[in-house]
Amino acid sequence: MPLAVFTADSNSTIPLYRQLYGELLTAILSGRLKAGTPLPPTRRLATELGVSRNTVLGAYQQLLAEGYIEGIGGSATIVARILPEEMLQSGAILSPSIDHQLRRGKLSRRGLQLTKTLASVGEQAFGKSLPFRIATPDMQSFPFDIWARLINKYSRNPSSDLLGYVYPAGYPRLREAIAVYLKSARAVKCEAEQIIIVPGAQVALDIVTHMLLDFGDTALIENPGYFGAWGVFARAGVRFVSVPVDHEGVSISAVRKNRDGAKMLYVTPSNQFPLGMTMSLARRLELLEWARATEAWIIEDDCYGEFRYTGRPIPSLQGLDADGRVIYTGTFSKVMFPSLRIGYLVVPPGLVEAFTKGRVMTDLHSSTIPQAALADFIVEGHFTRHLRRMRKLYAYRQASLVVAAKAELSGLLEIEERDAGMHLIGWLPDGVDDRAAERAAWQSKIIARPLSAFSLKPVARGALVLGYTAFDERKIRAGVRGLRDALSESQK
Repeated sequence: MPLAVFTADSNSTIPLYRQLYGELLTAILSGRLKAGTPLPPTRRLATELGVSRNTVLGAYQQLLAEGYIEGIGGSATIVARILPEEMLQSGAILSPSIDHQLRRGKLSRRGLQLTKTLASVGEQAFGKSLPFRIATPDMQSFPFDIWARLINKYSRNPSSDLLGYVYPAGYPRLREAIAVYLKSARAVKCEAEQIIIVPGAQVALDIVTHMLLDFGDTALIENPGYFGAWGVFARAGVRFVSVPVDHEGVSISAVRKNRDGAKMLYVTPSNQFPLGMTMSLARRLELLEWARATEAWIIEDDCYGEFRYTGRPIPSLQGLDADGRVIYTGTFSKVMFPSLRIGYLVVPPGLVEAFTKGRVMTDLHSSTIPQAALADFIVEGHFTRHLRRMRKLYAYRQASLVVAAKAELSGLLEIEERDAGMHLIGWLPDGVDDRAAERAAWQSKIIARPLSAFSLKPVARGALVLGYTAFDERKIRAGVRGLRDALSESQK
């Protein structure tokens, strides 16, 4: 087989199967592997190259999906007899462009927009928890012994209601436990009947959007802001308009000046994502007045509301709402662990029945046994104890990041301390491209997301978003030193 020596780079961030895929695709596009050429069986090629069979399978599956190889007969595989036409023009291109896929009819305009939205997220948003990945709790500190006991309790001999299609709005005891917690800790005005359990905040936003907005309606979103909201609105065919933020939160003057008849505003008032400011009381009251006067809806995403390190947590915007215009959403992924995939909506009483039906049409219901375990975890006090421990730990880790940054990053990155949240903003010197800084950091296995990735408009000054909650002091110091070296080299 005319595959040049395949040298696997074990230190690369690119998965091994992708490395092999690239080698095979280059051989196909350069003509070394001609159309119709049989490819070796996966076991044989894995032995010859000294890699696992899964690595070869992954590479073959990717090539098959993109149309560069095809199966014949039983398990035989050959180079495709008709290659994707535009790829024959250049051996330097390793995958079809999104625009090319669209022209061939494989993506809708909405699908193209969704794909481009996700492209701004970058591969660093997924995979290993390297410094300074954002939105990641310290899972080493989670009481998994208690959690395992609760899961086992409901898994050993589950009742029929835990195994069937029974609770579209969520497990009743969990809804009750969340309502009690939100009323006391977040000043949310709600009863258990208003709680709807969802797999996470993004699904919550998806349900709200499809239930309250029509195709072509306009929604306002903070800028910079949460890229997941862009994707939800794009998928629903909603026109989303960015609104700037200032030191008090989303700009009320910009909201009022909007002439598009916006029917919804998405905000993160307790801890603005990603800049980190807390919305002032005056600004909250102004937003509620705007919503009342225009009959618009406000989605309050409280993803980081629990993590405030000075004073008591800020009460919710929903708790100030006297007109039922605010829909509140939260998640347990940031406090416990992301794969739990349990979040919730708090909807006005008049929308409960409709939203429950909308929930059924989204994905019927969430897994019930984890809901039952989580209900006990909250009722028995484990949740609040864990939350108190994490607040202290994360406050210490934020301080560690600030101290290390002041010692190592002077002139390279200006870190802003915050009294809440799970990440900090590091401002780059004027004129430094934050995406270039991200790429330099990534070469050193450091995740430093650029502020521009969260903005729909060019940012006035580049910055890096640095998570700290998942990393102990040693990893924070090492990460800061690595970031110093990367930025120093890139800014020469």
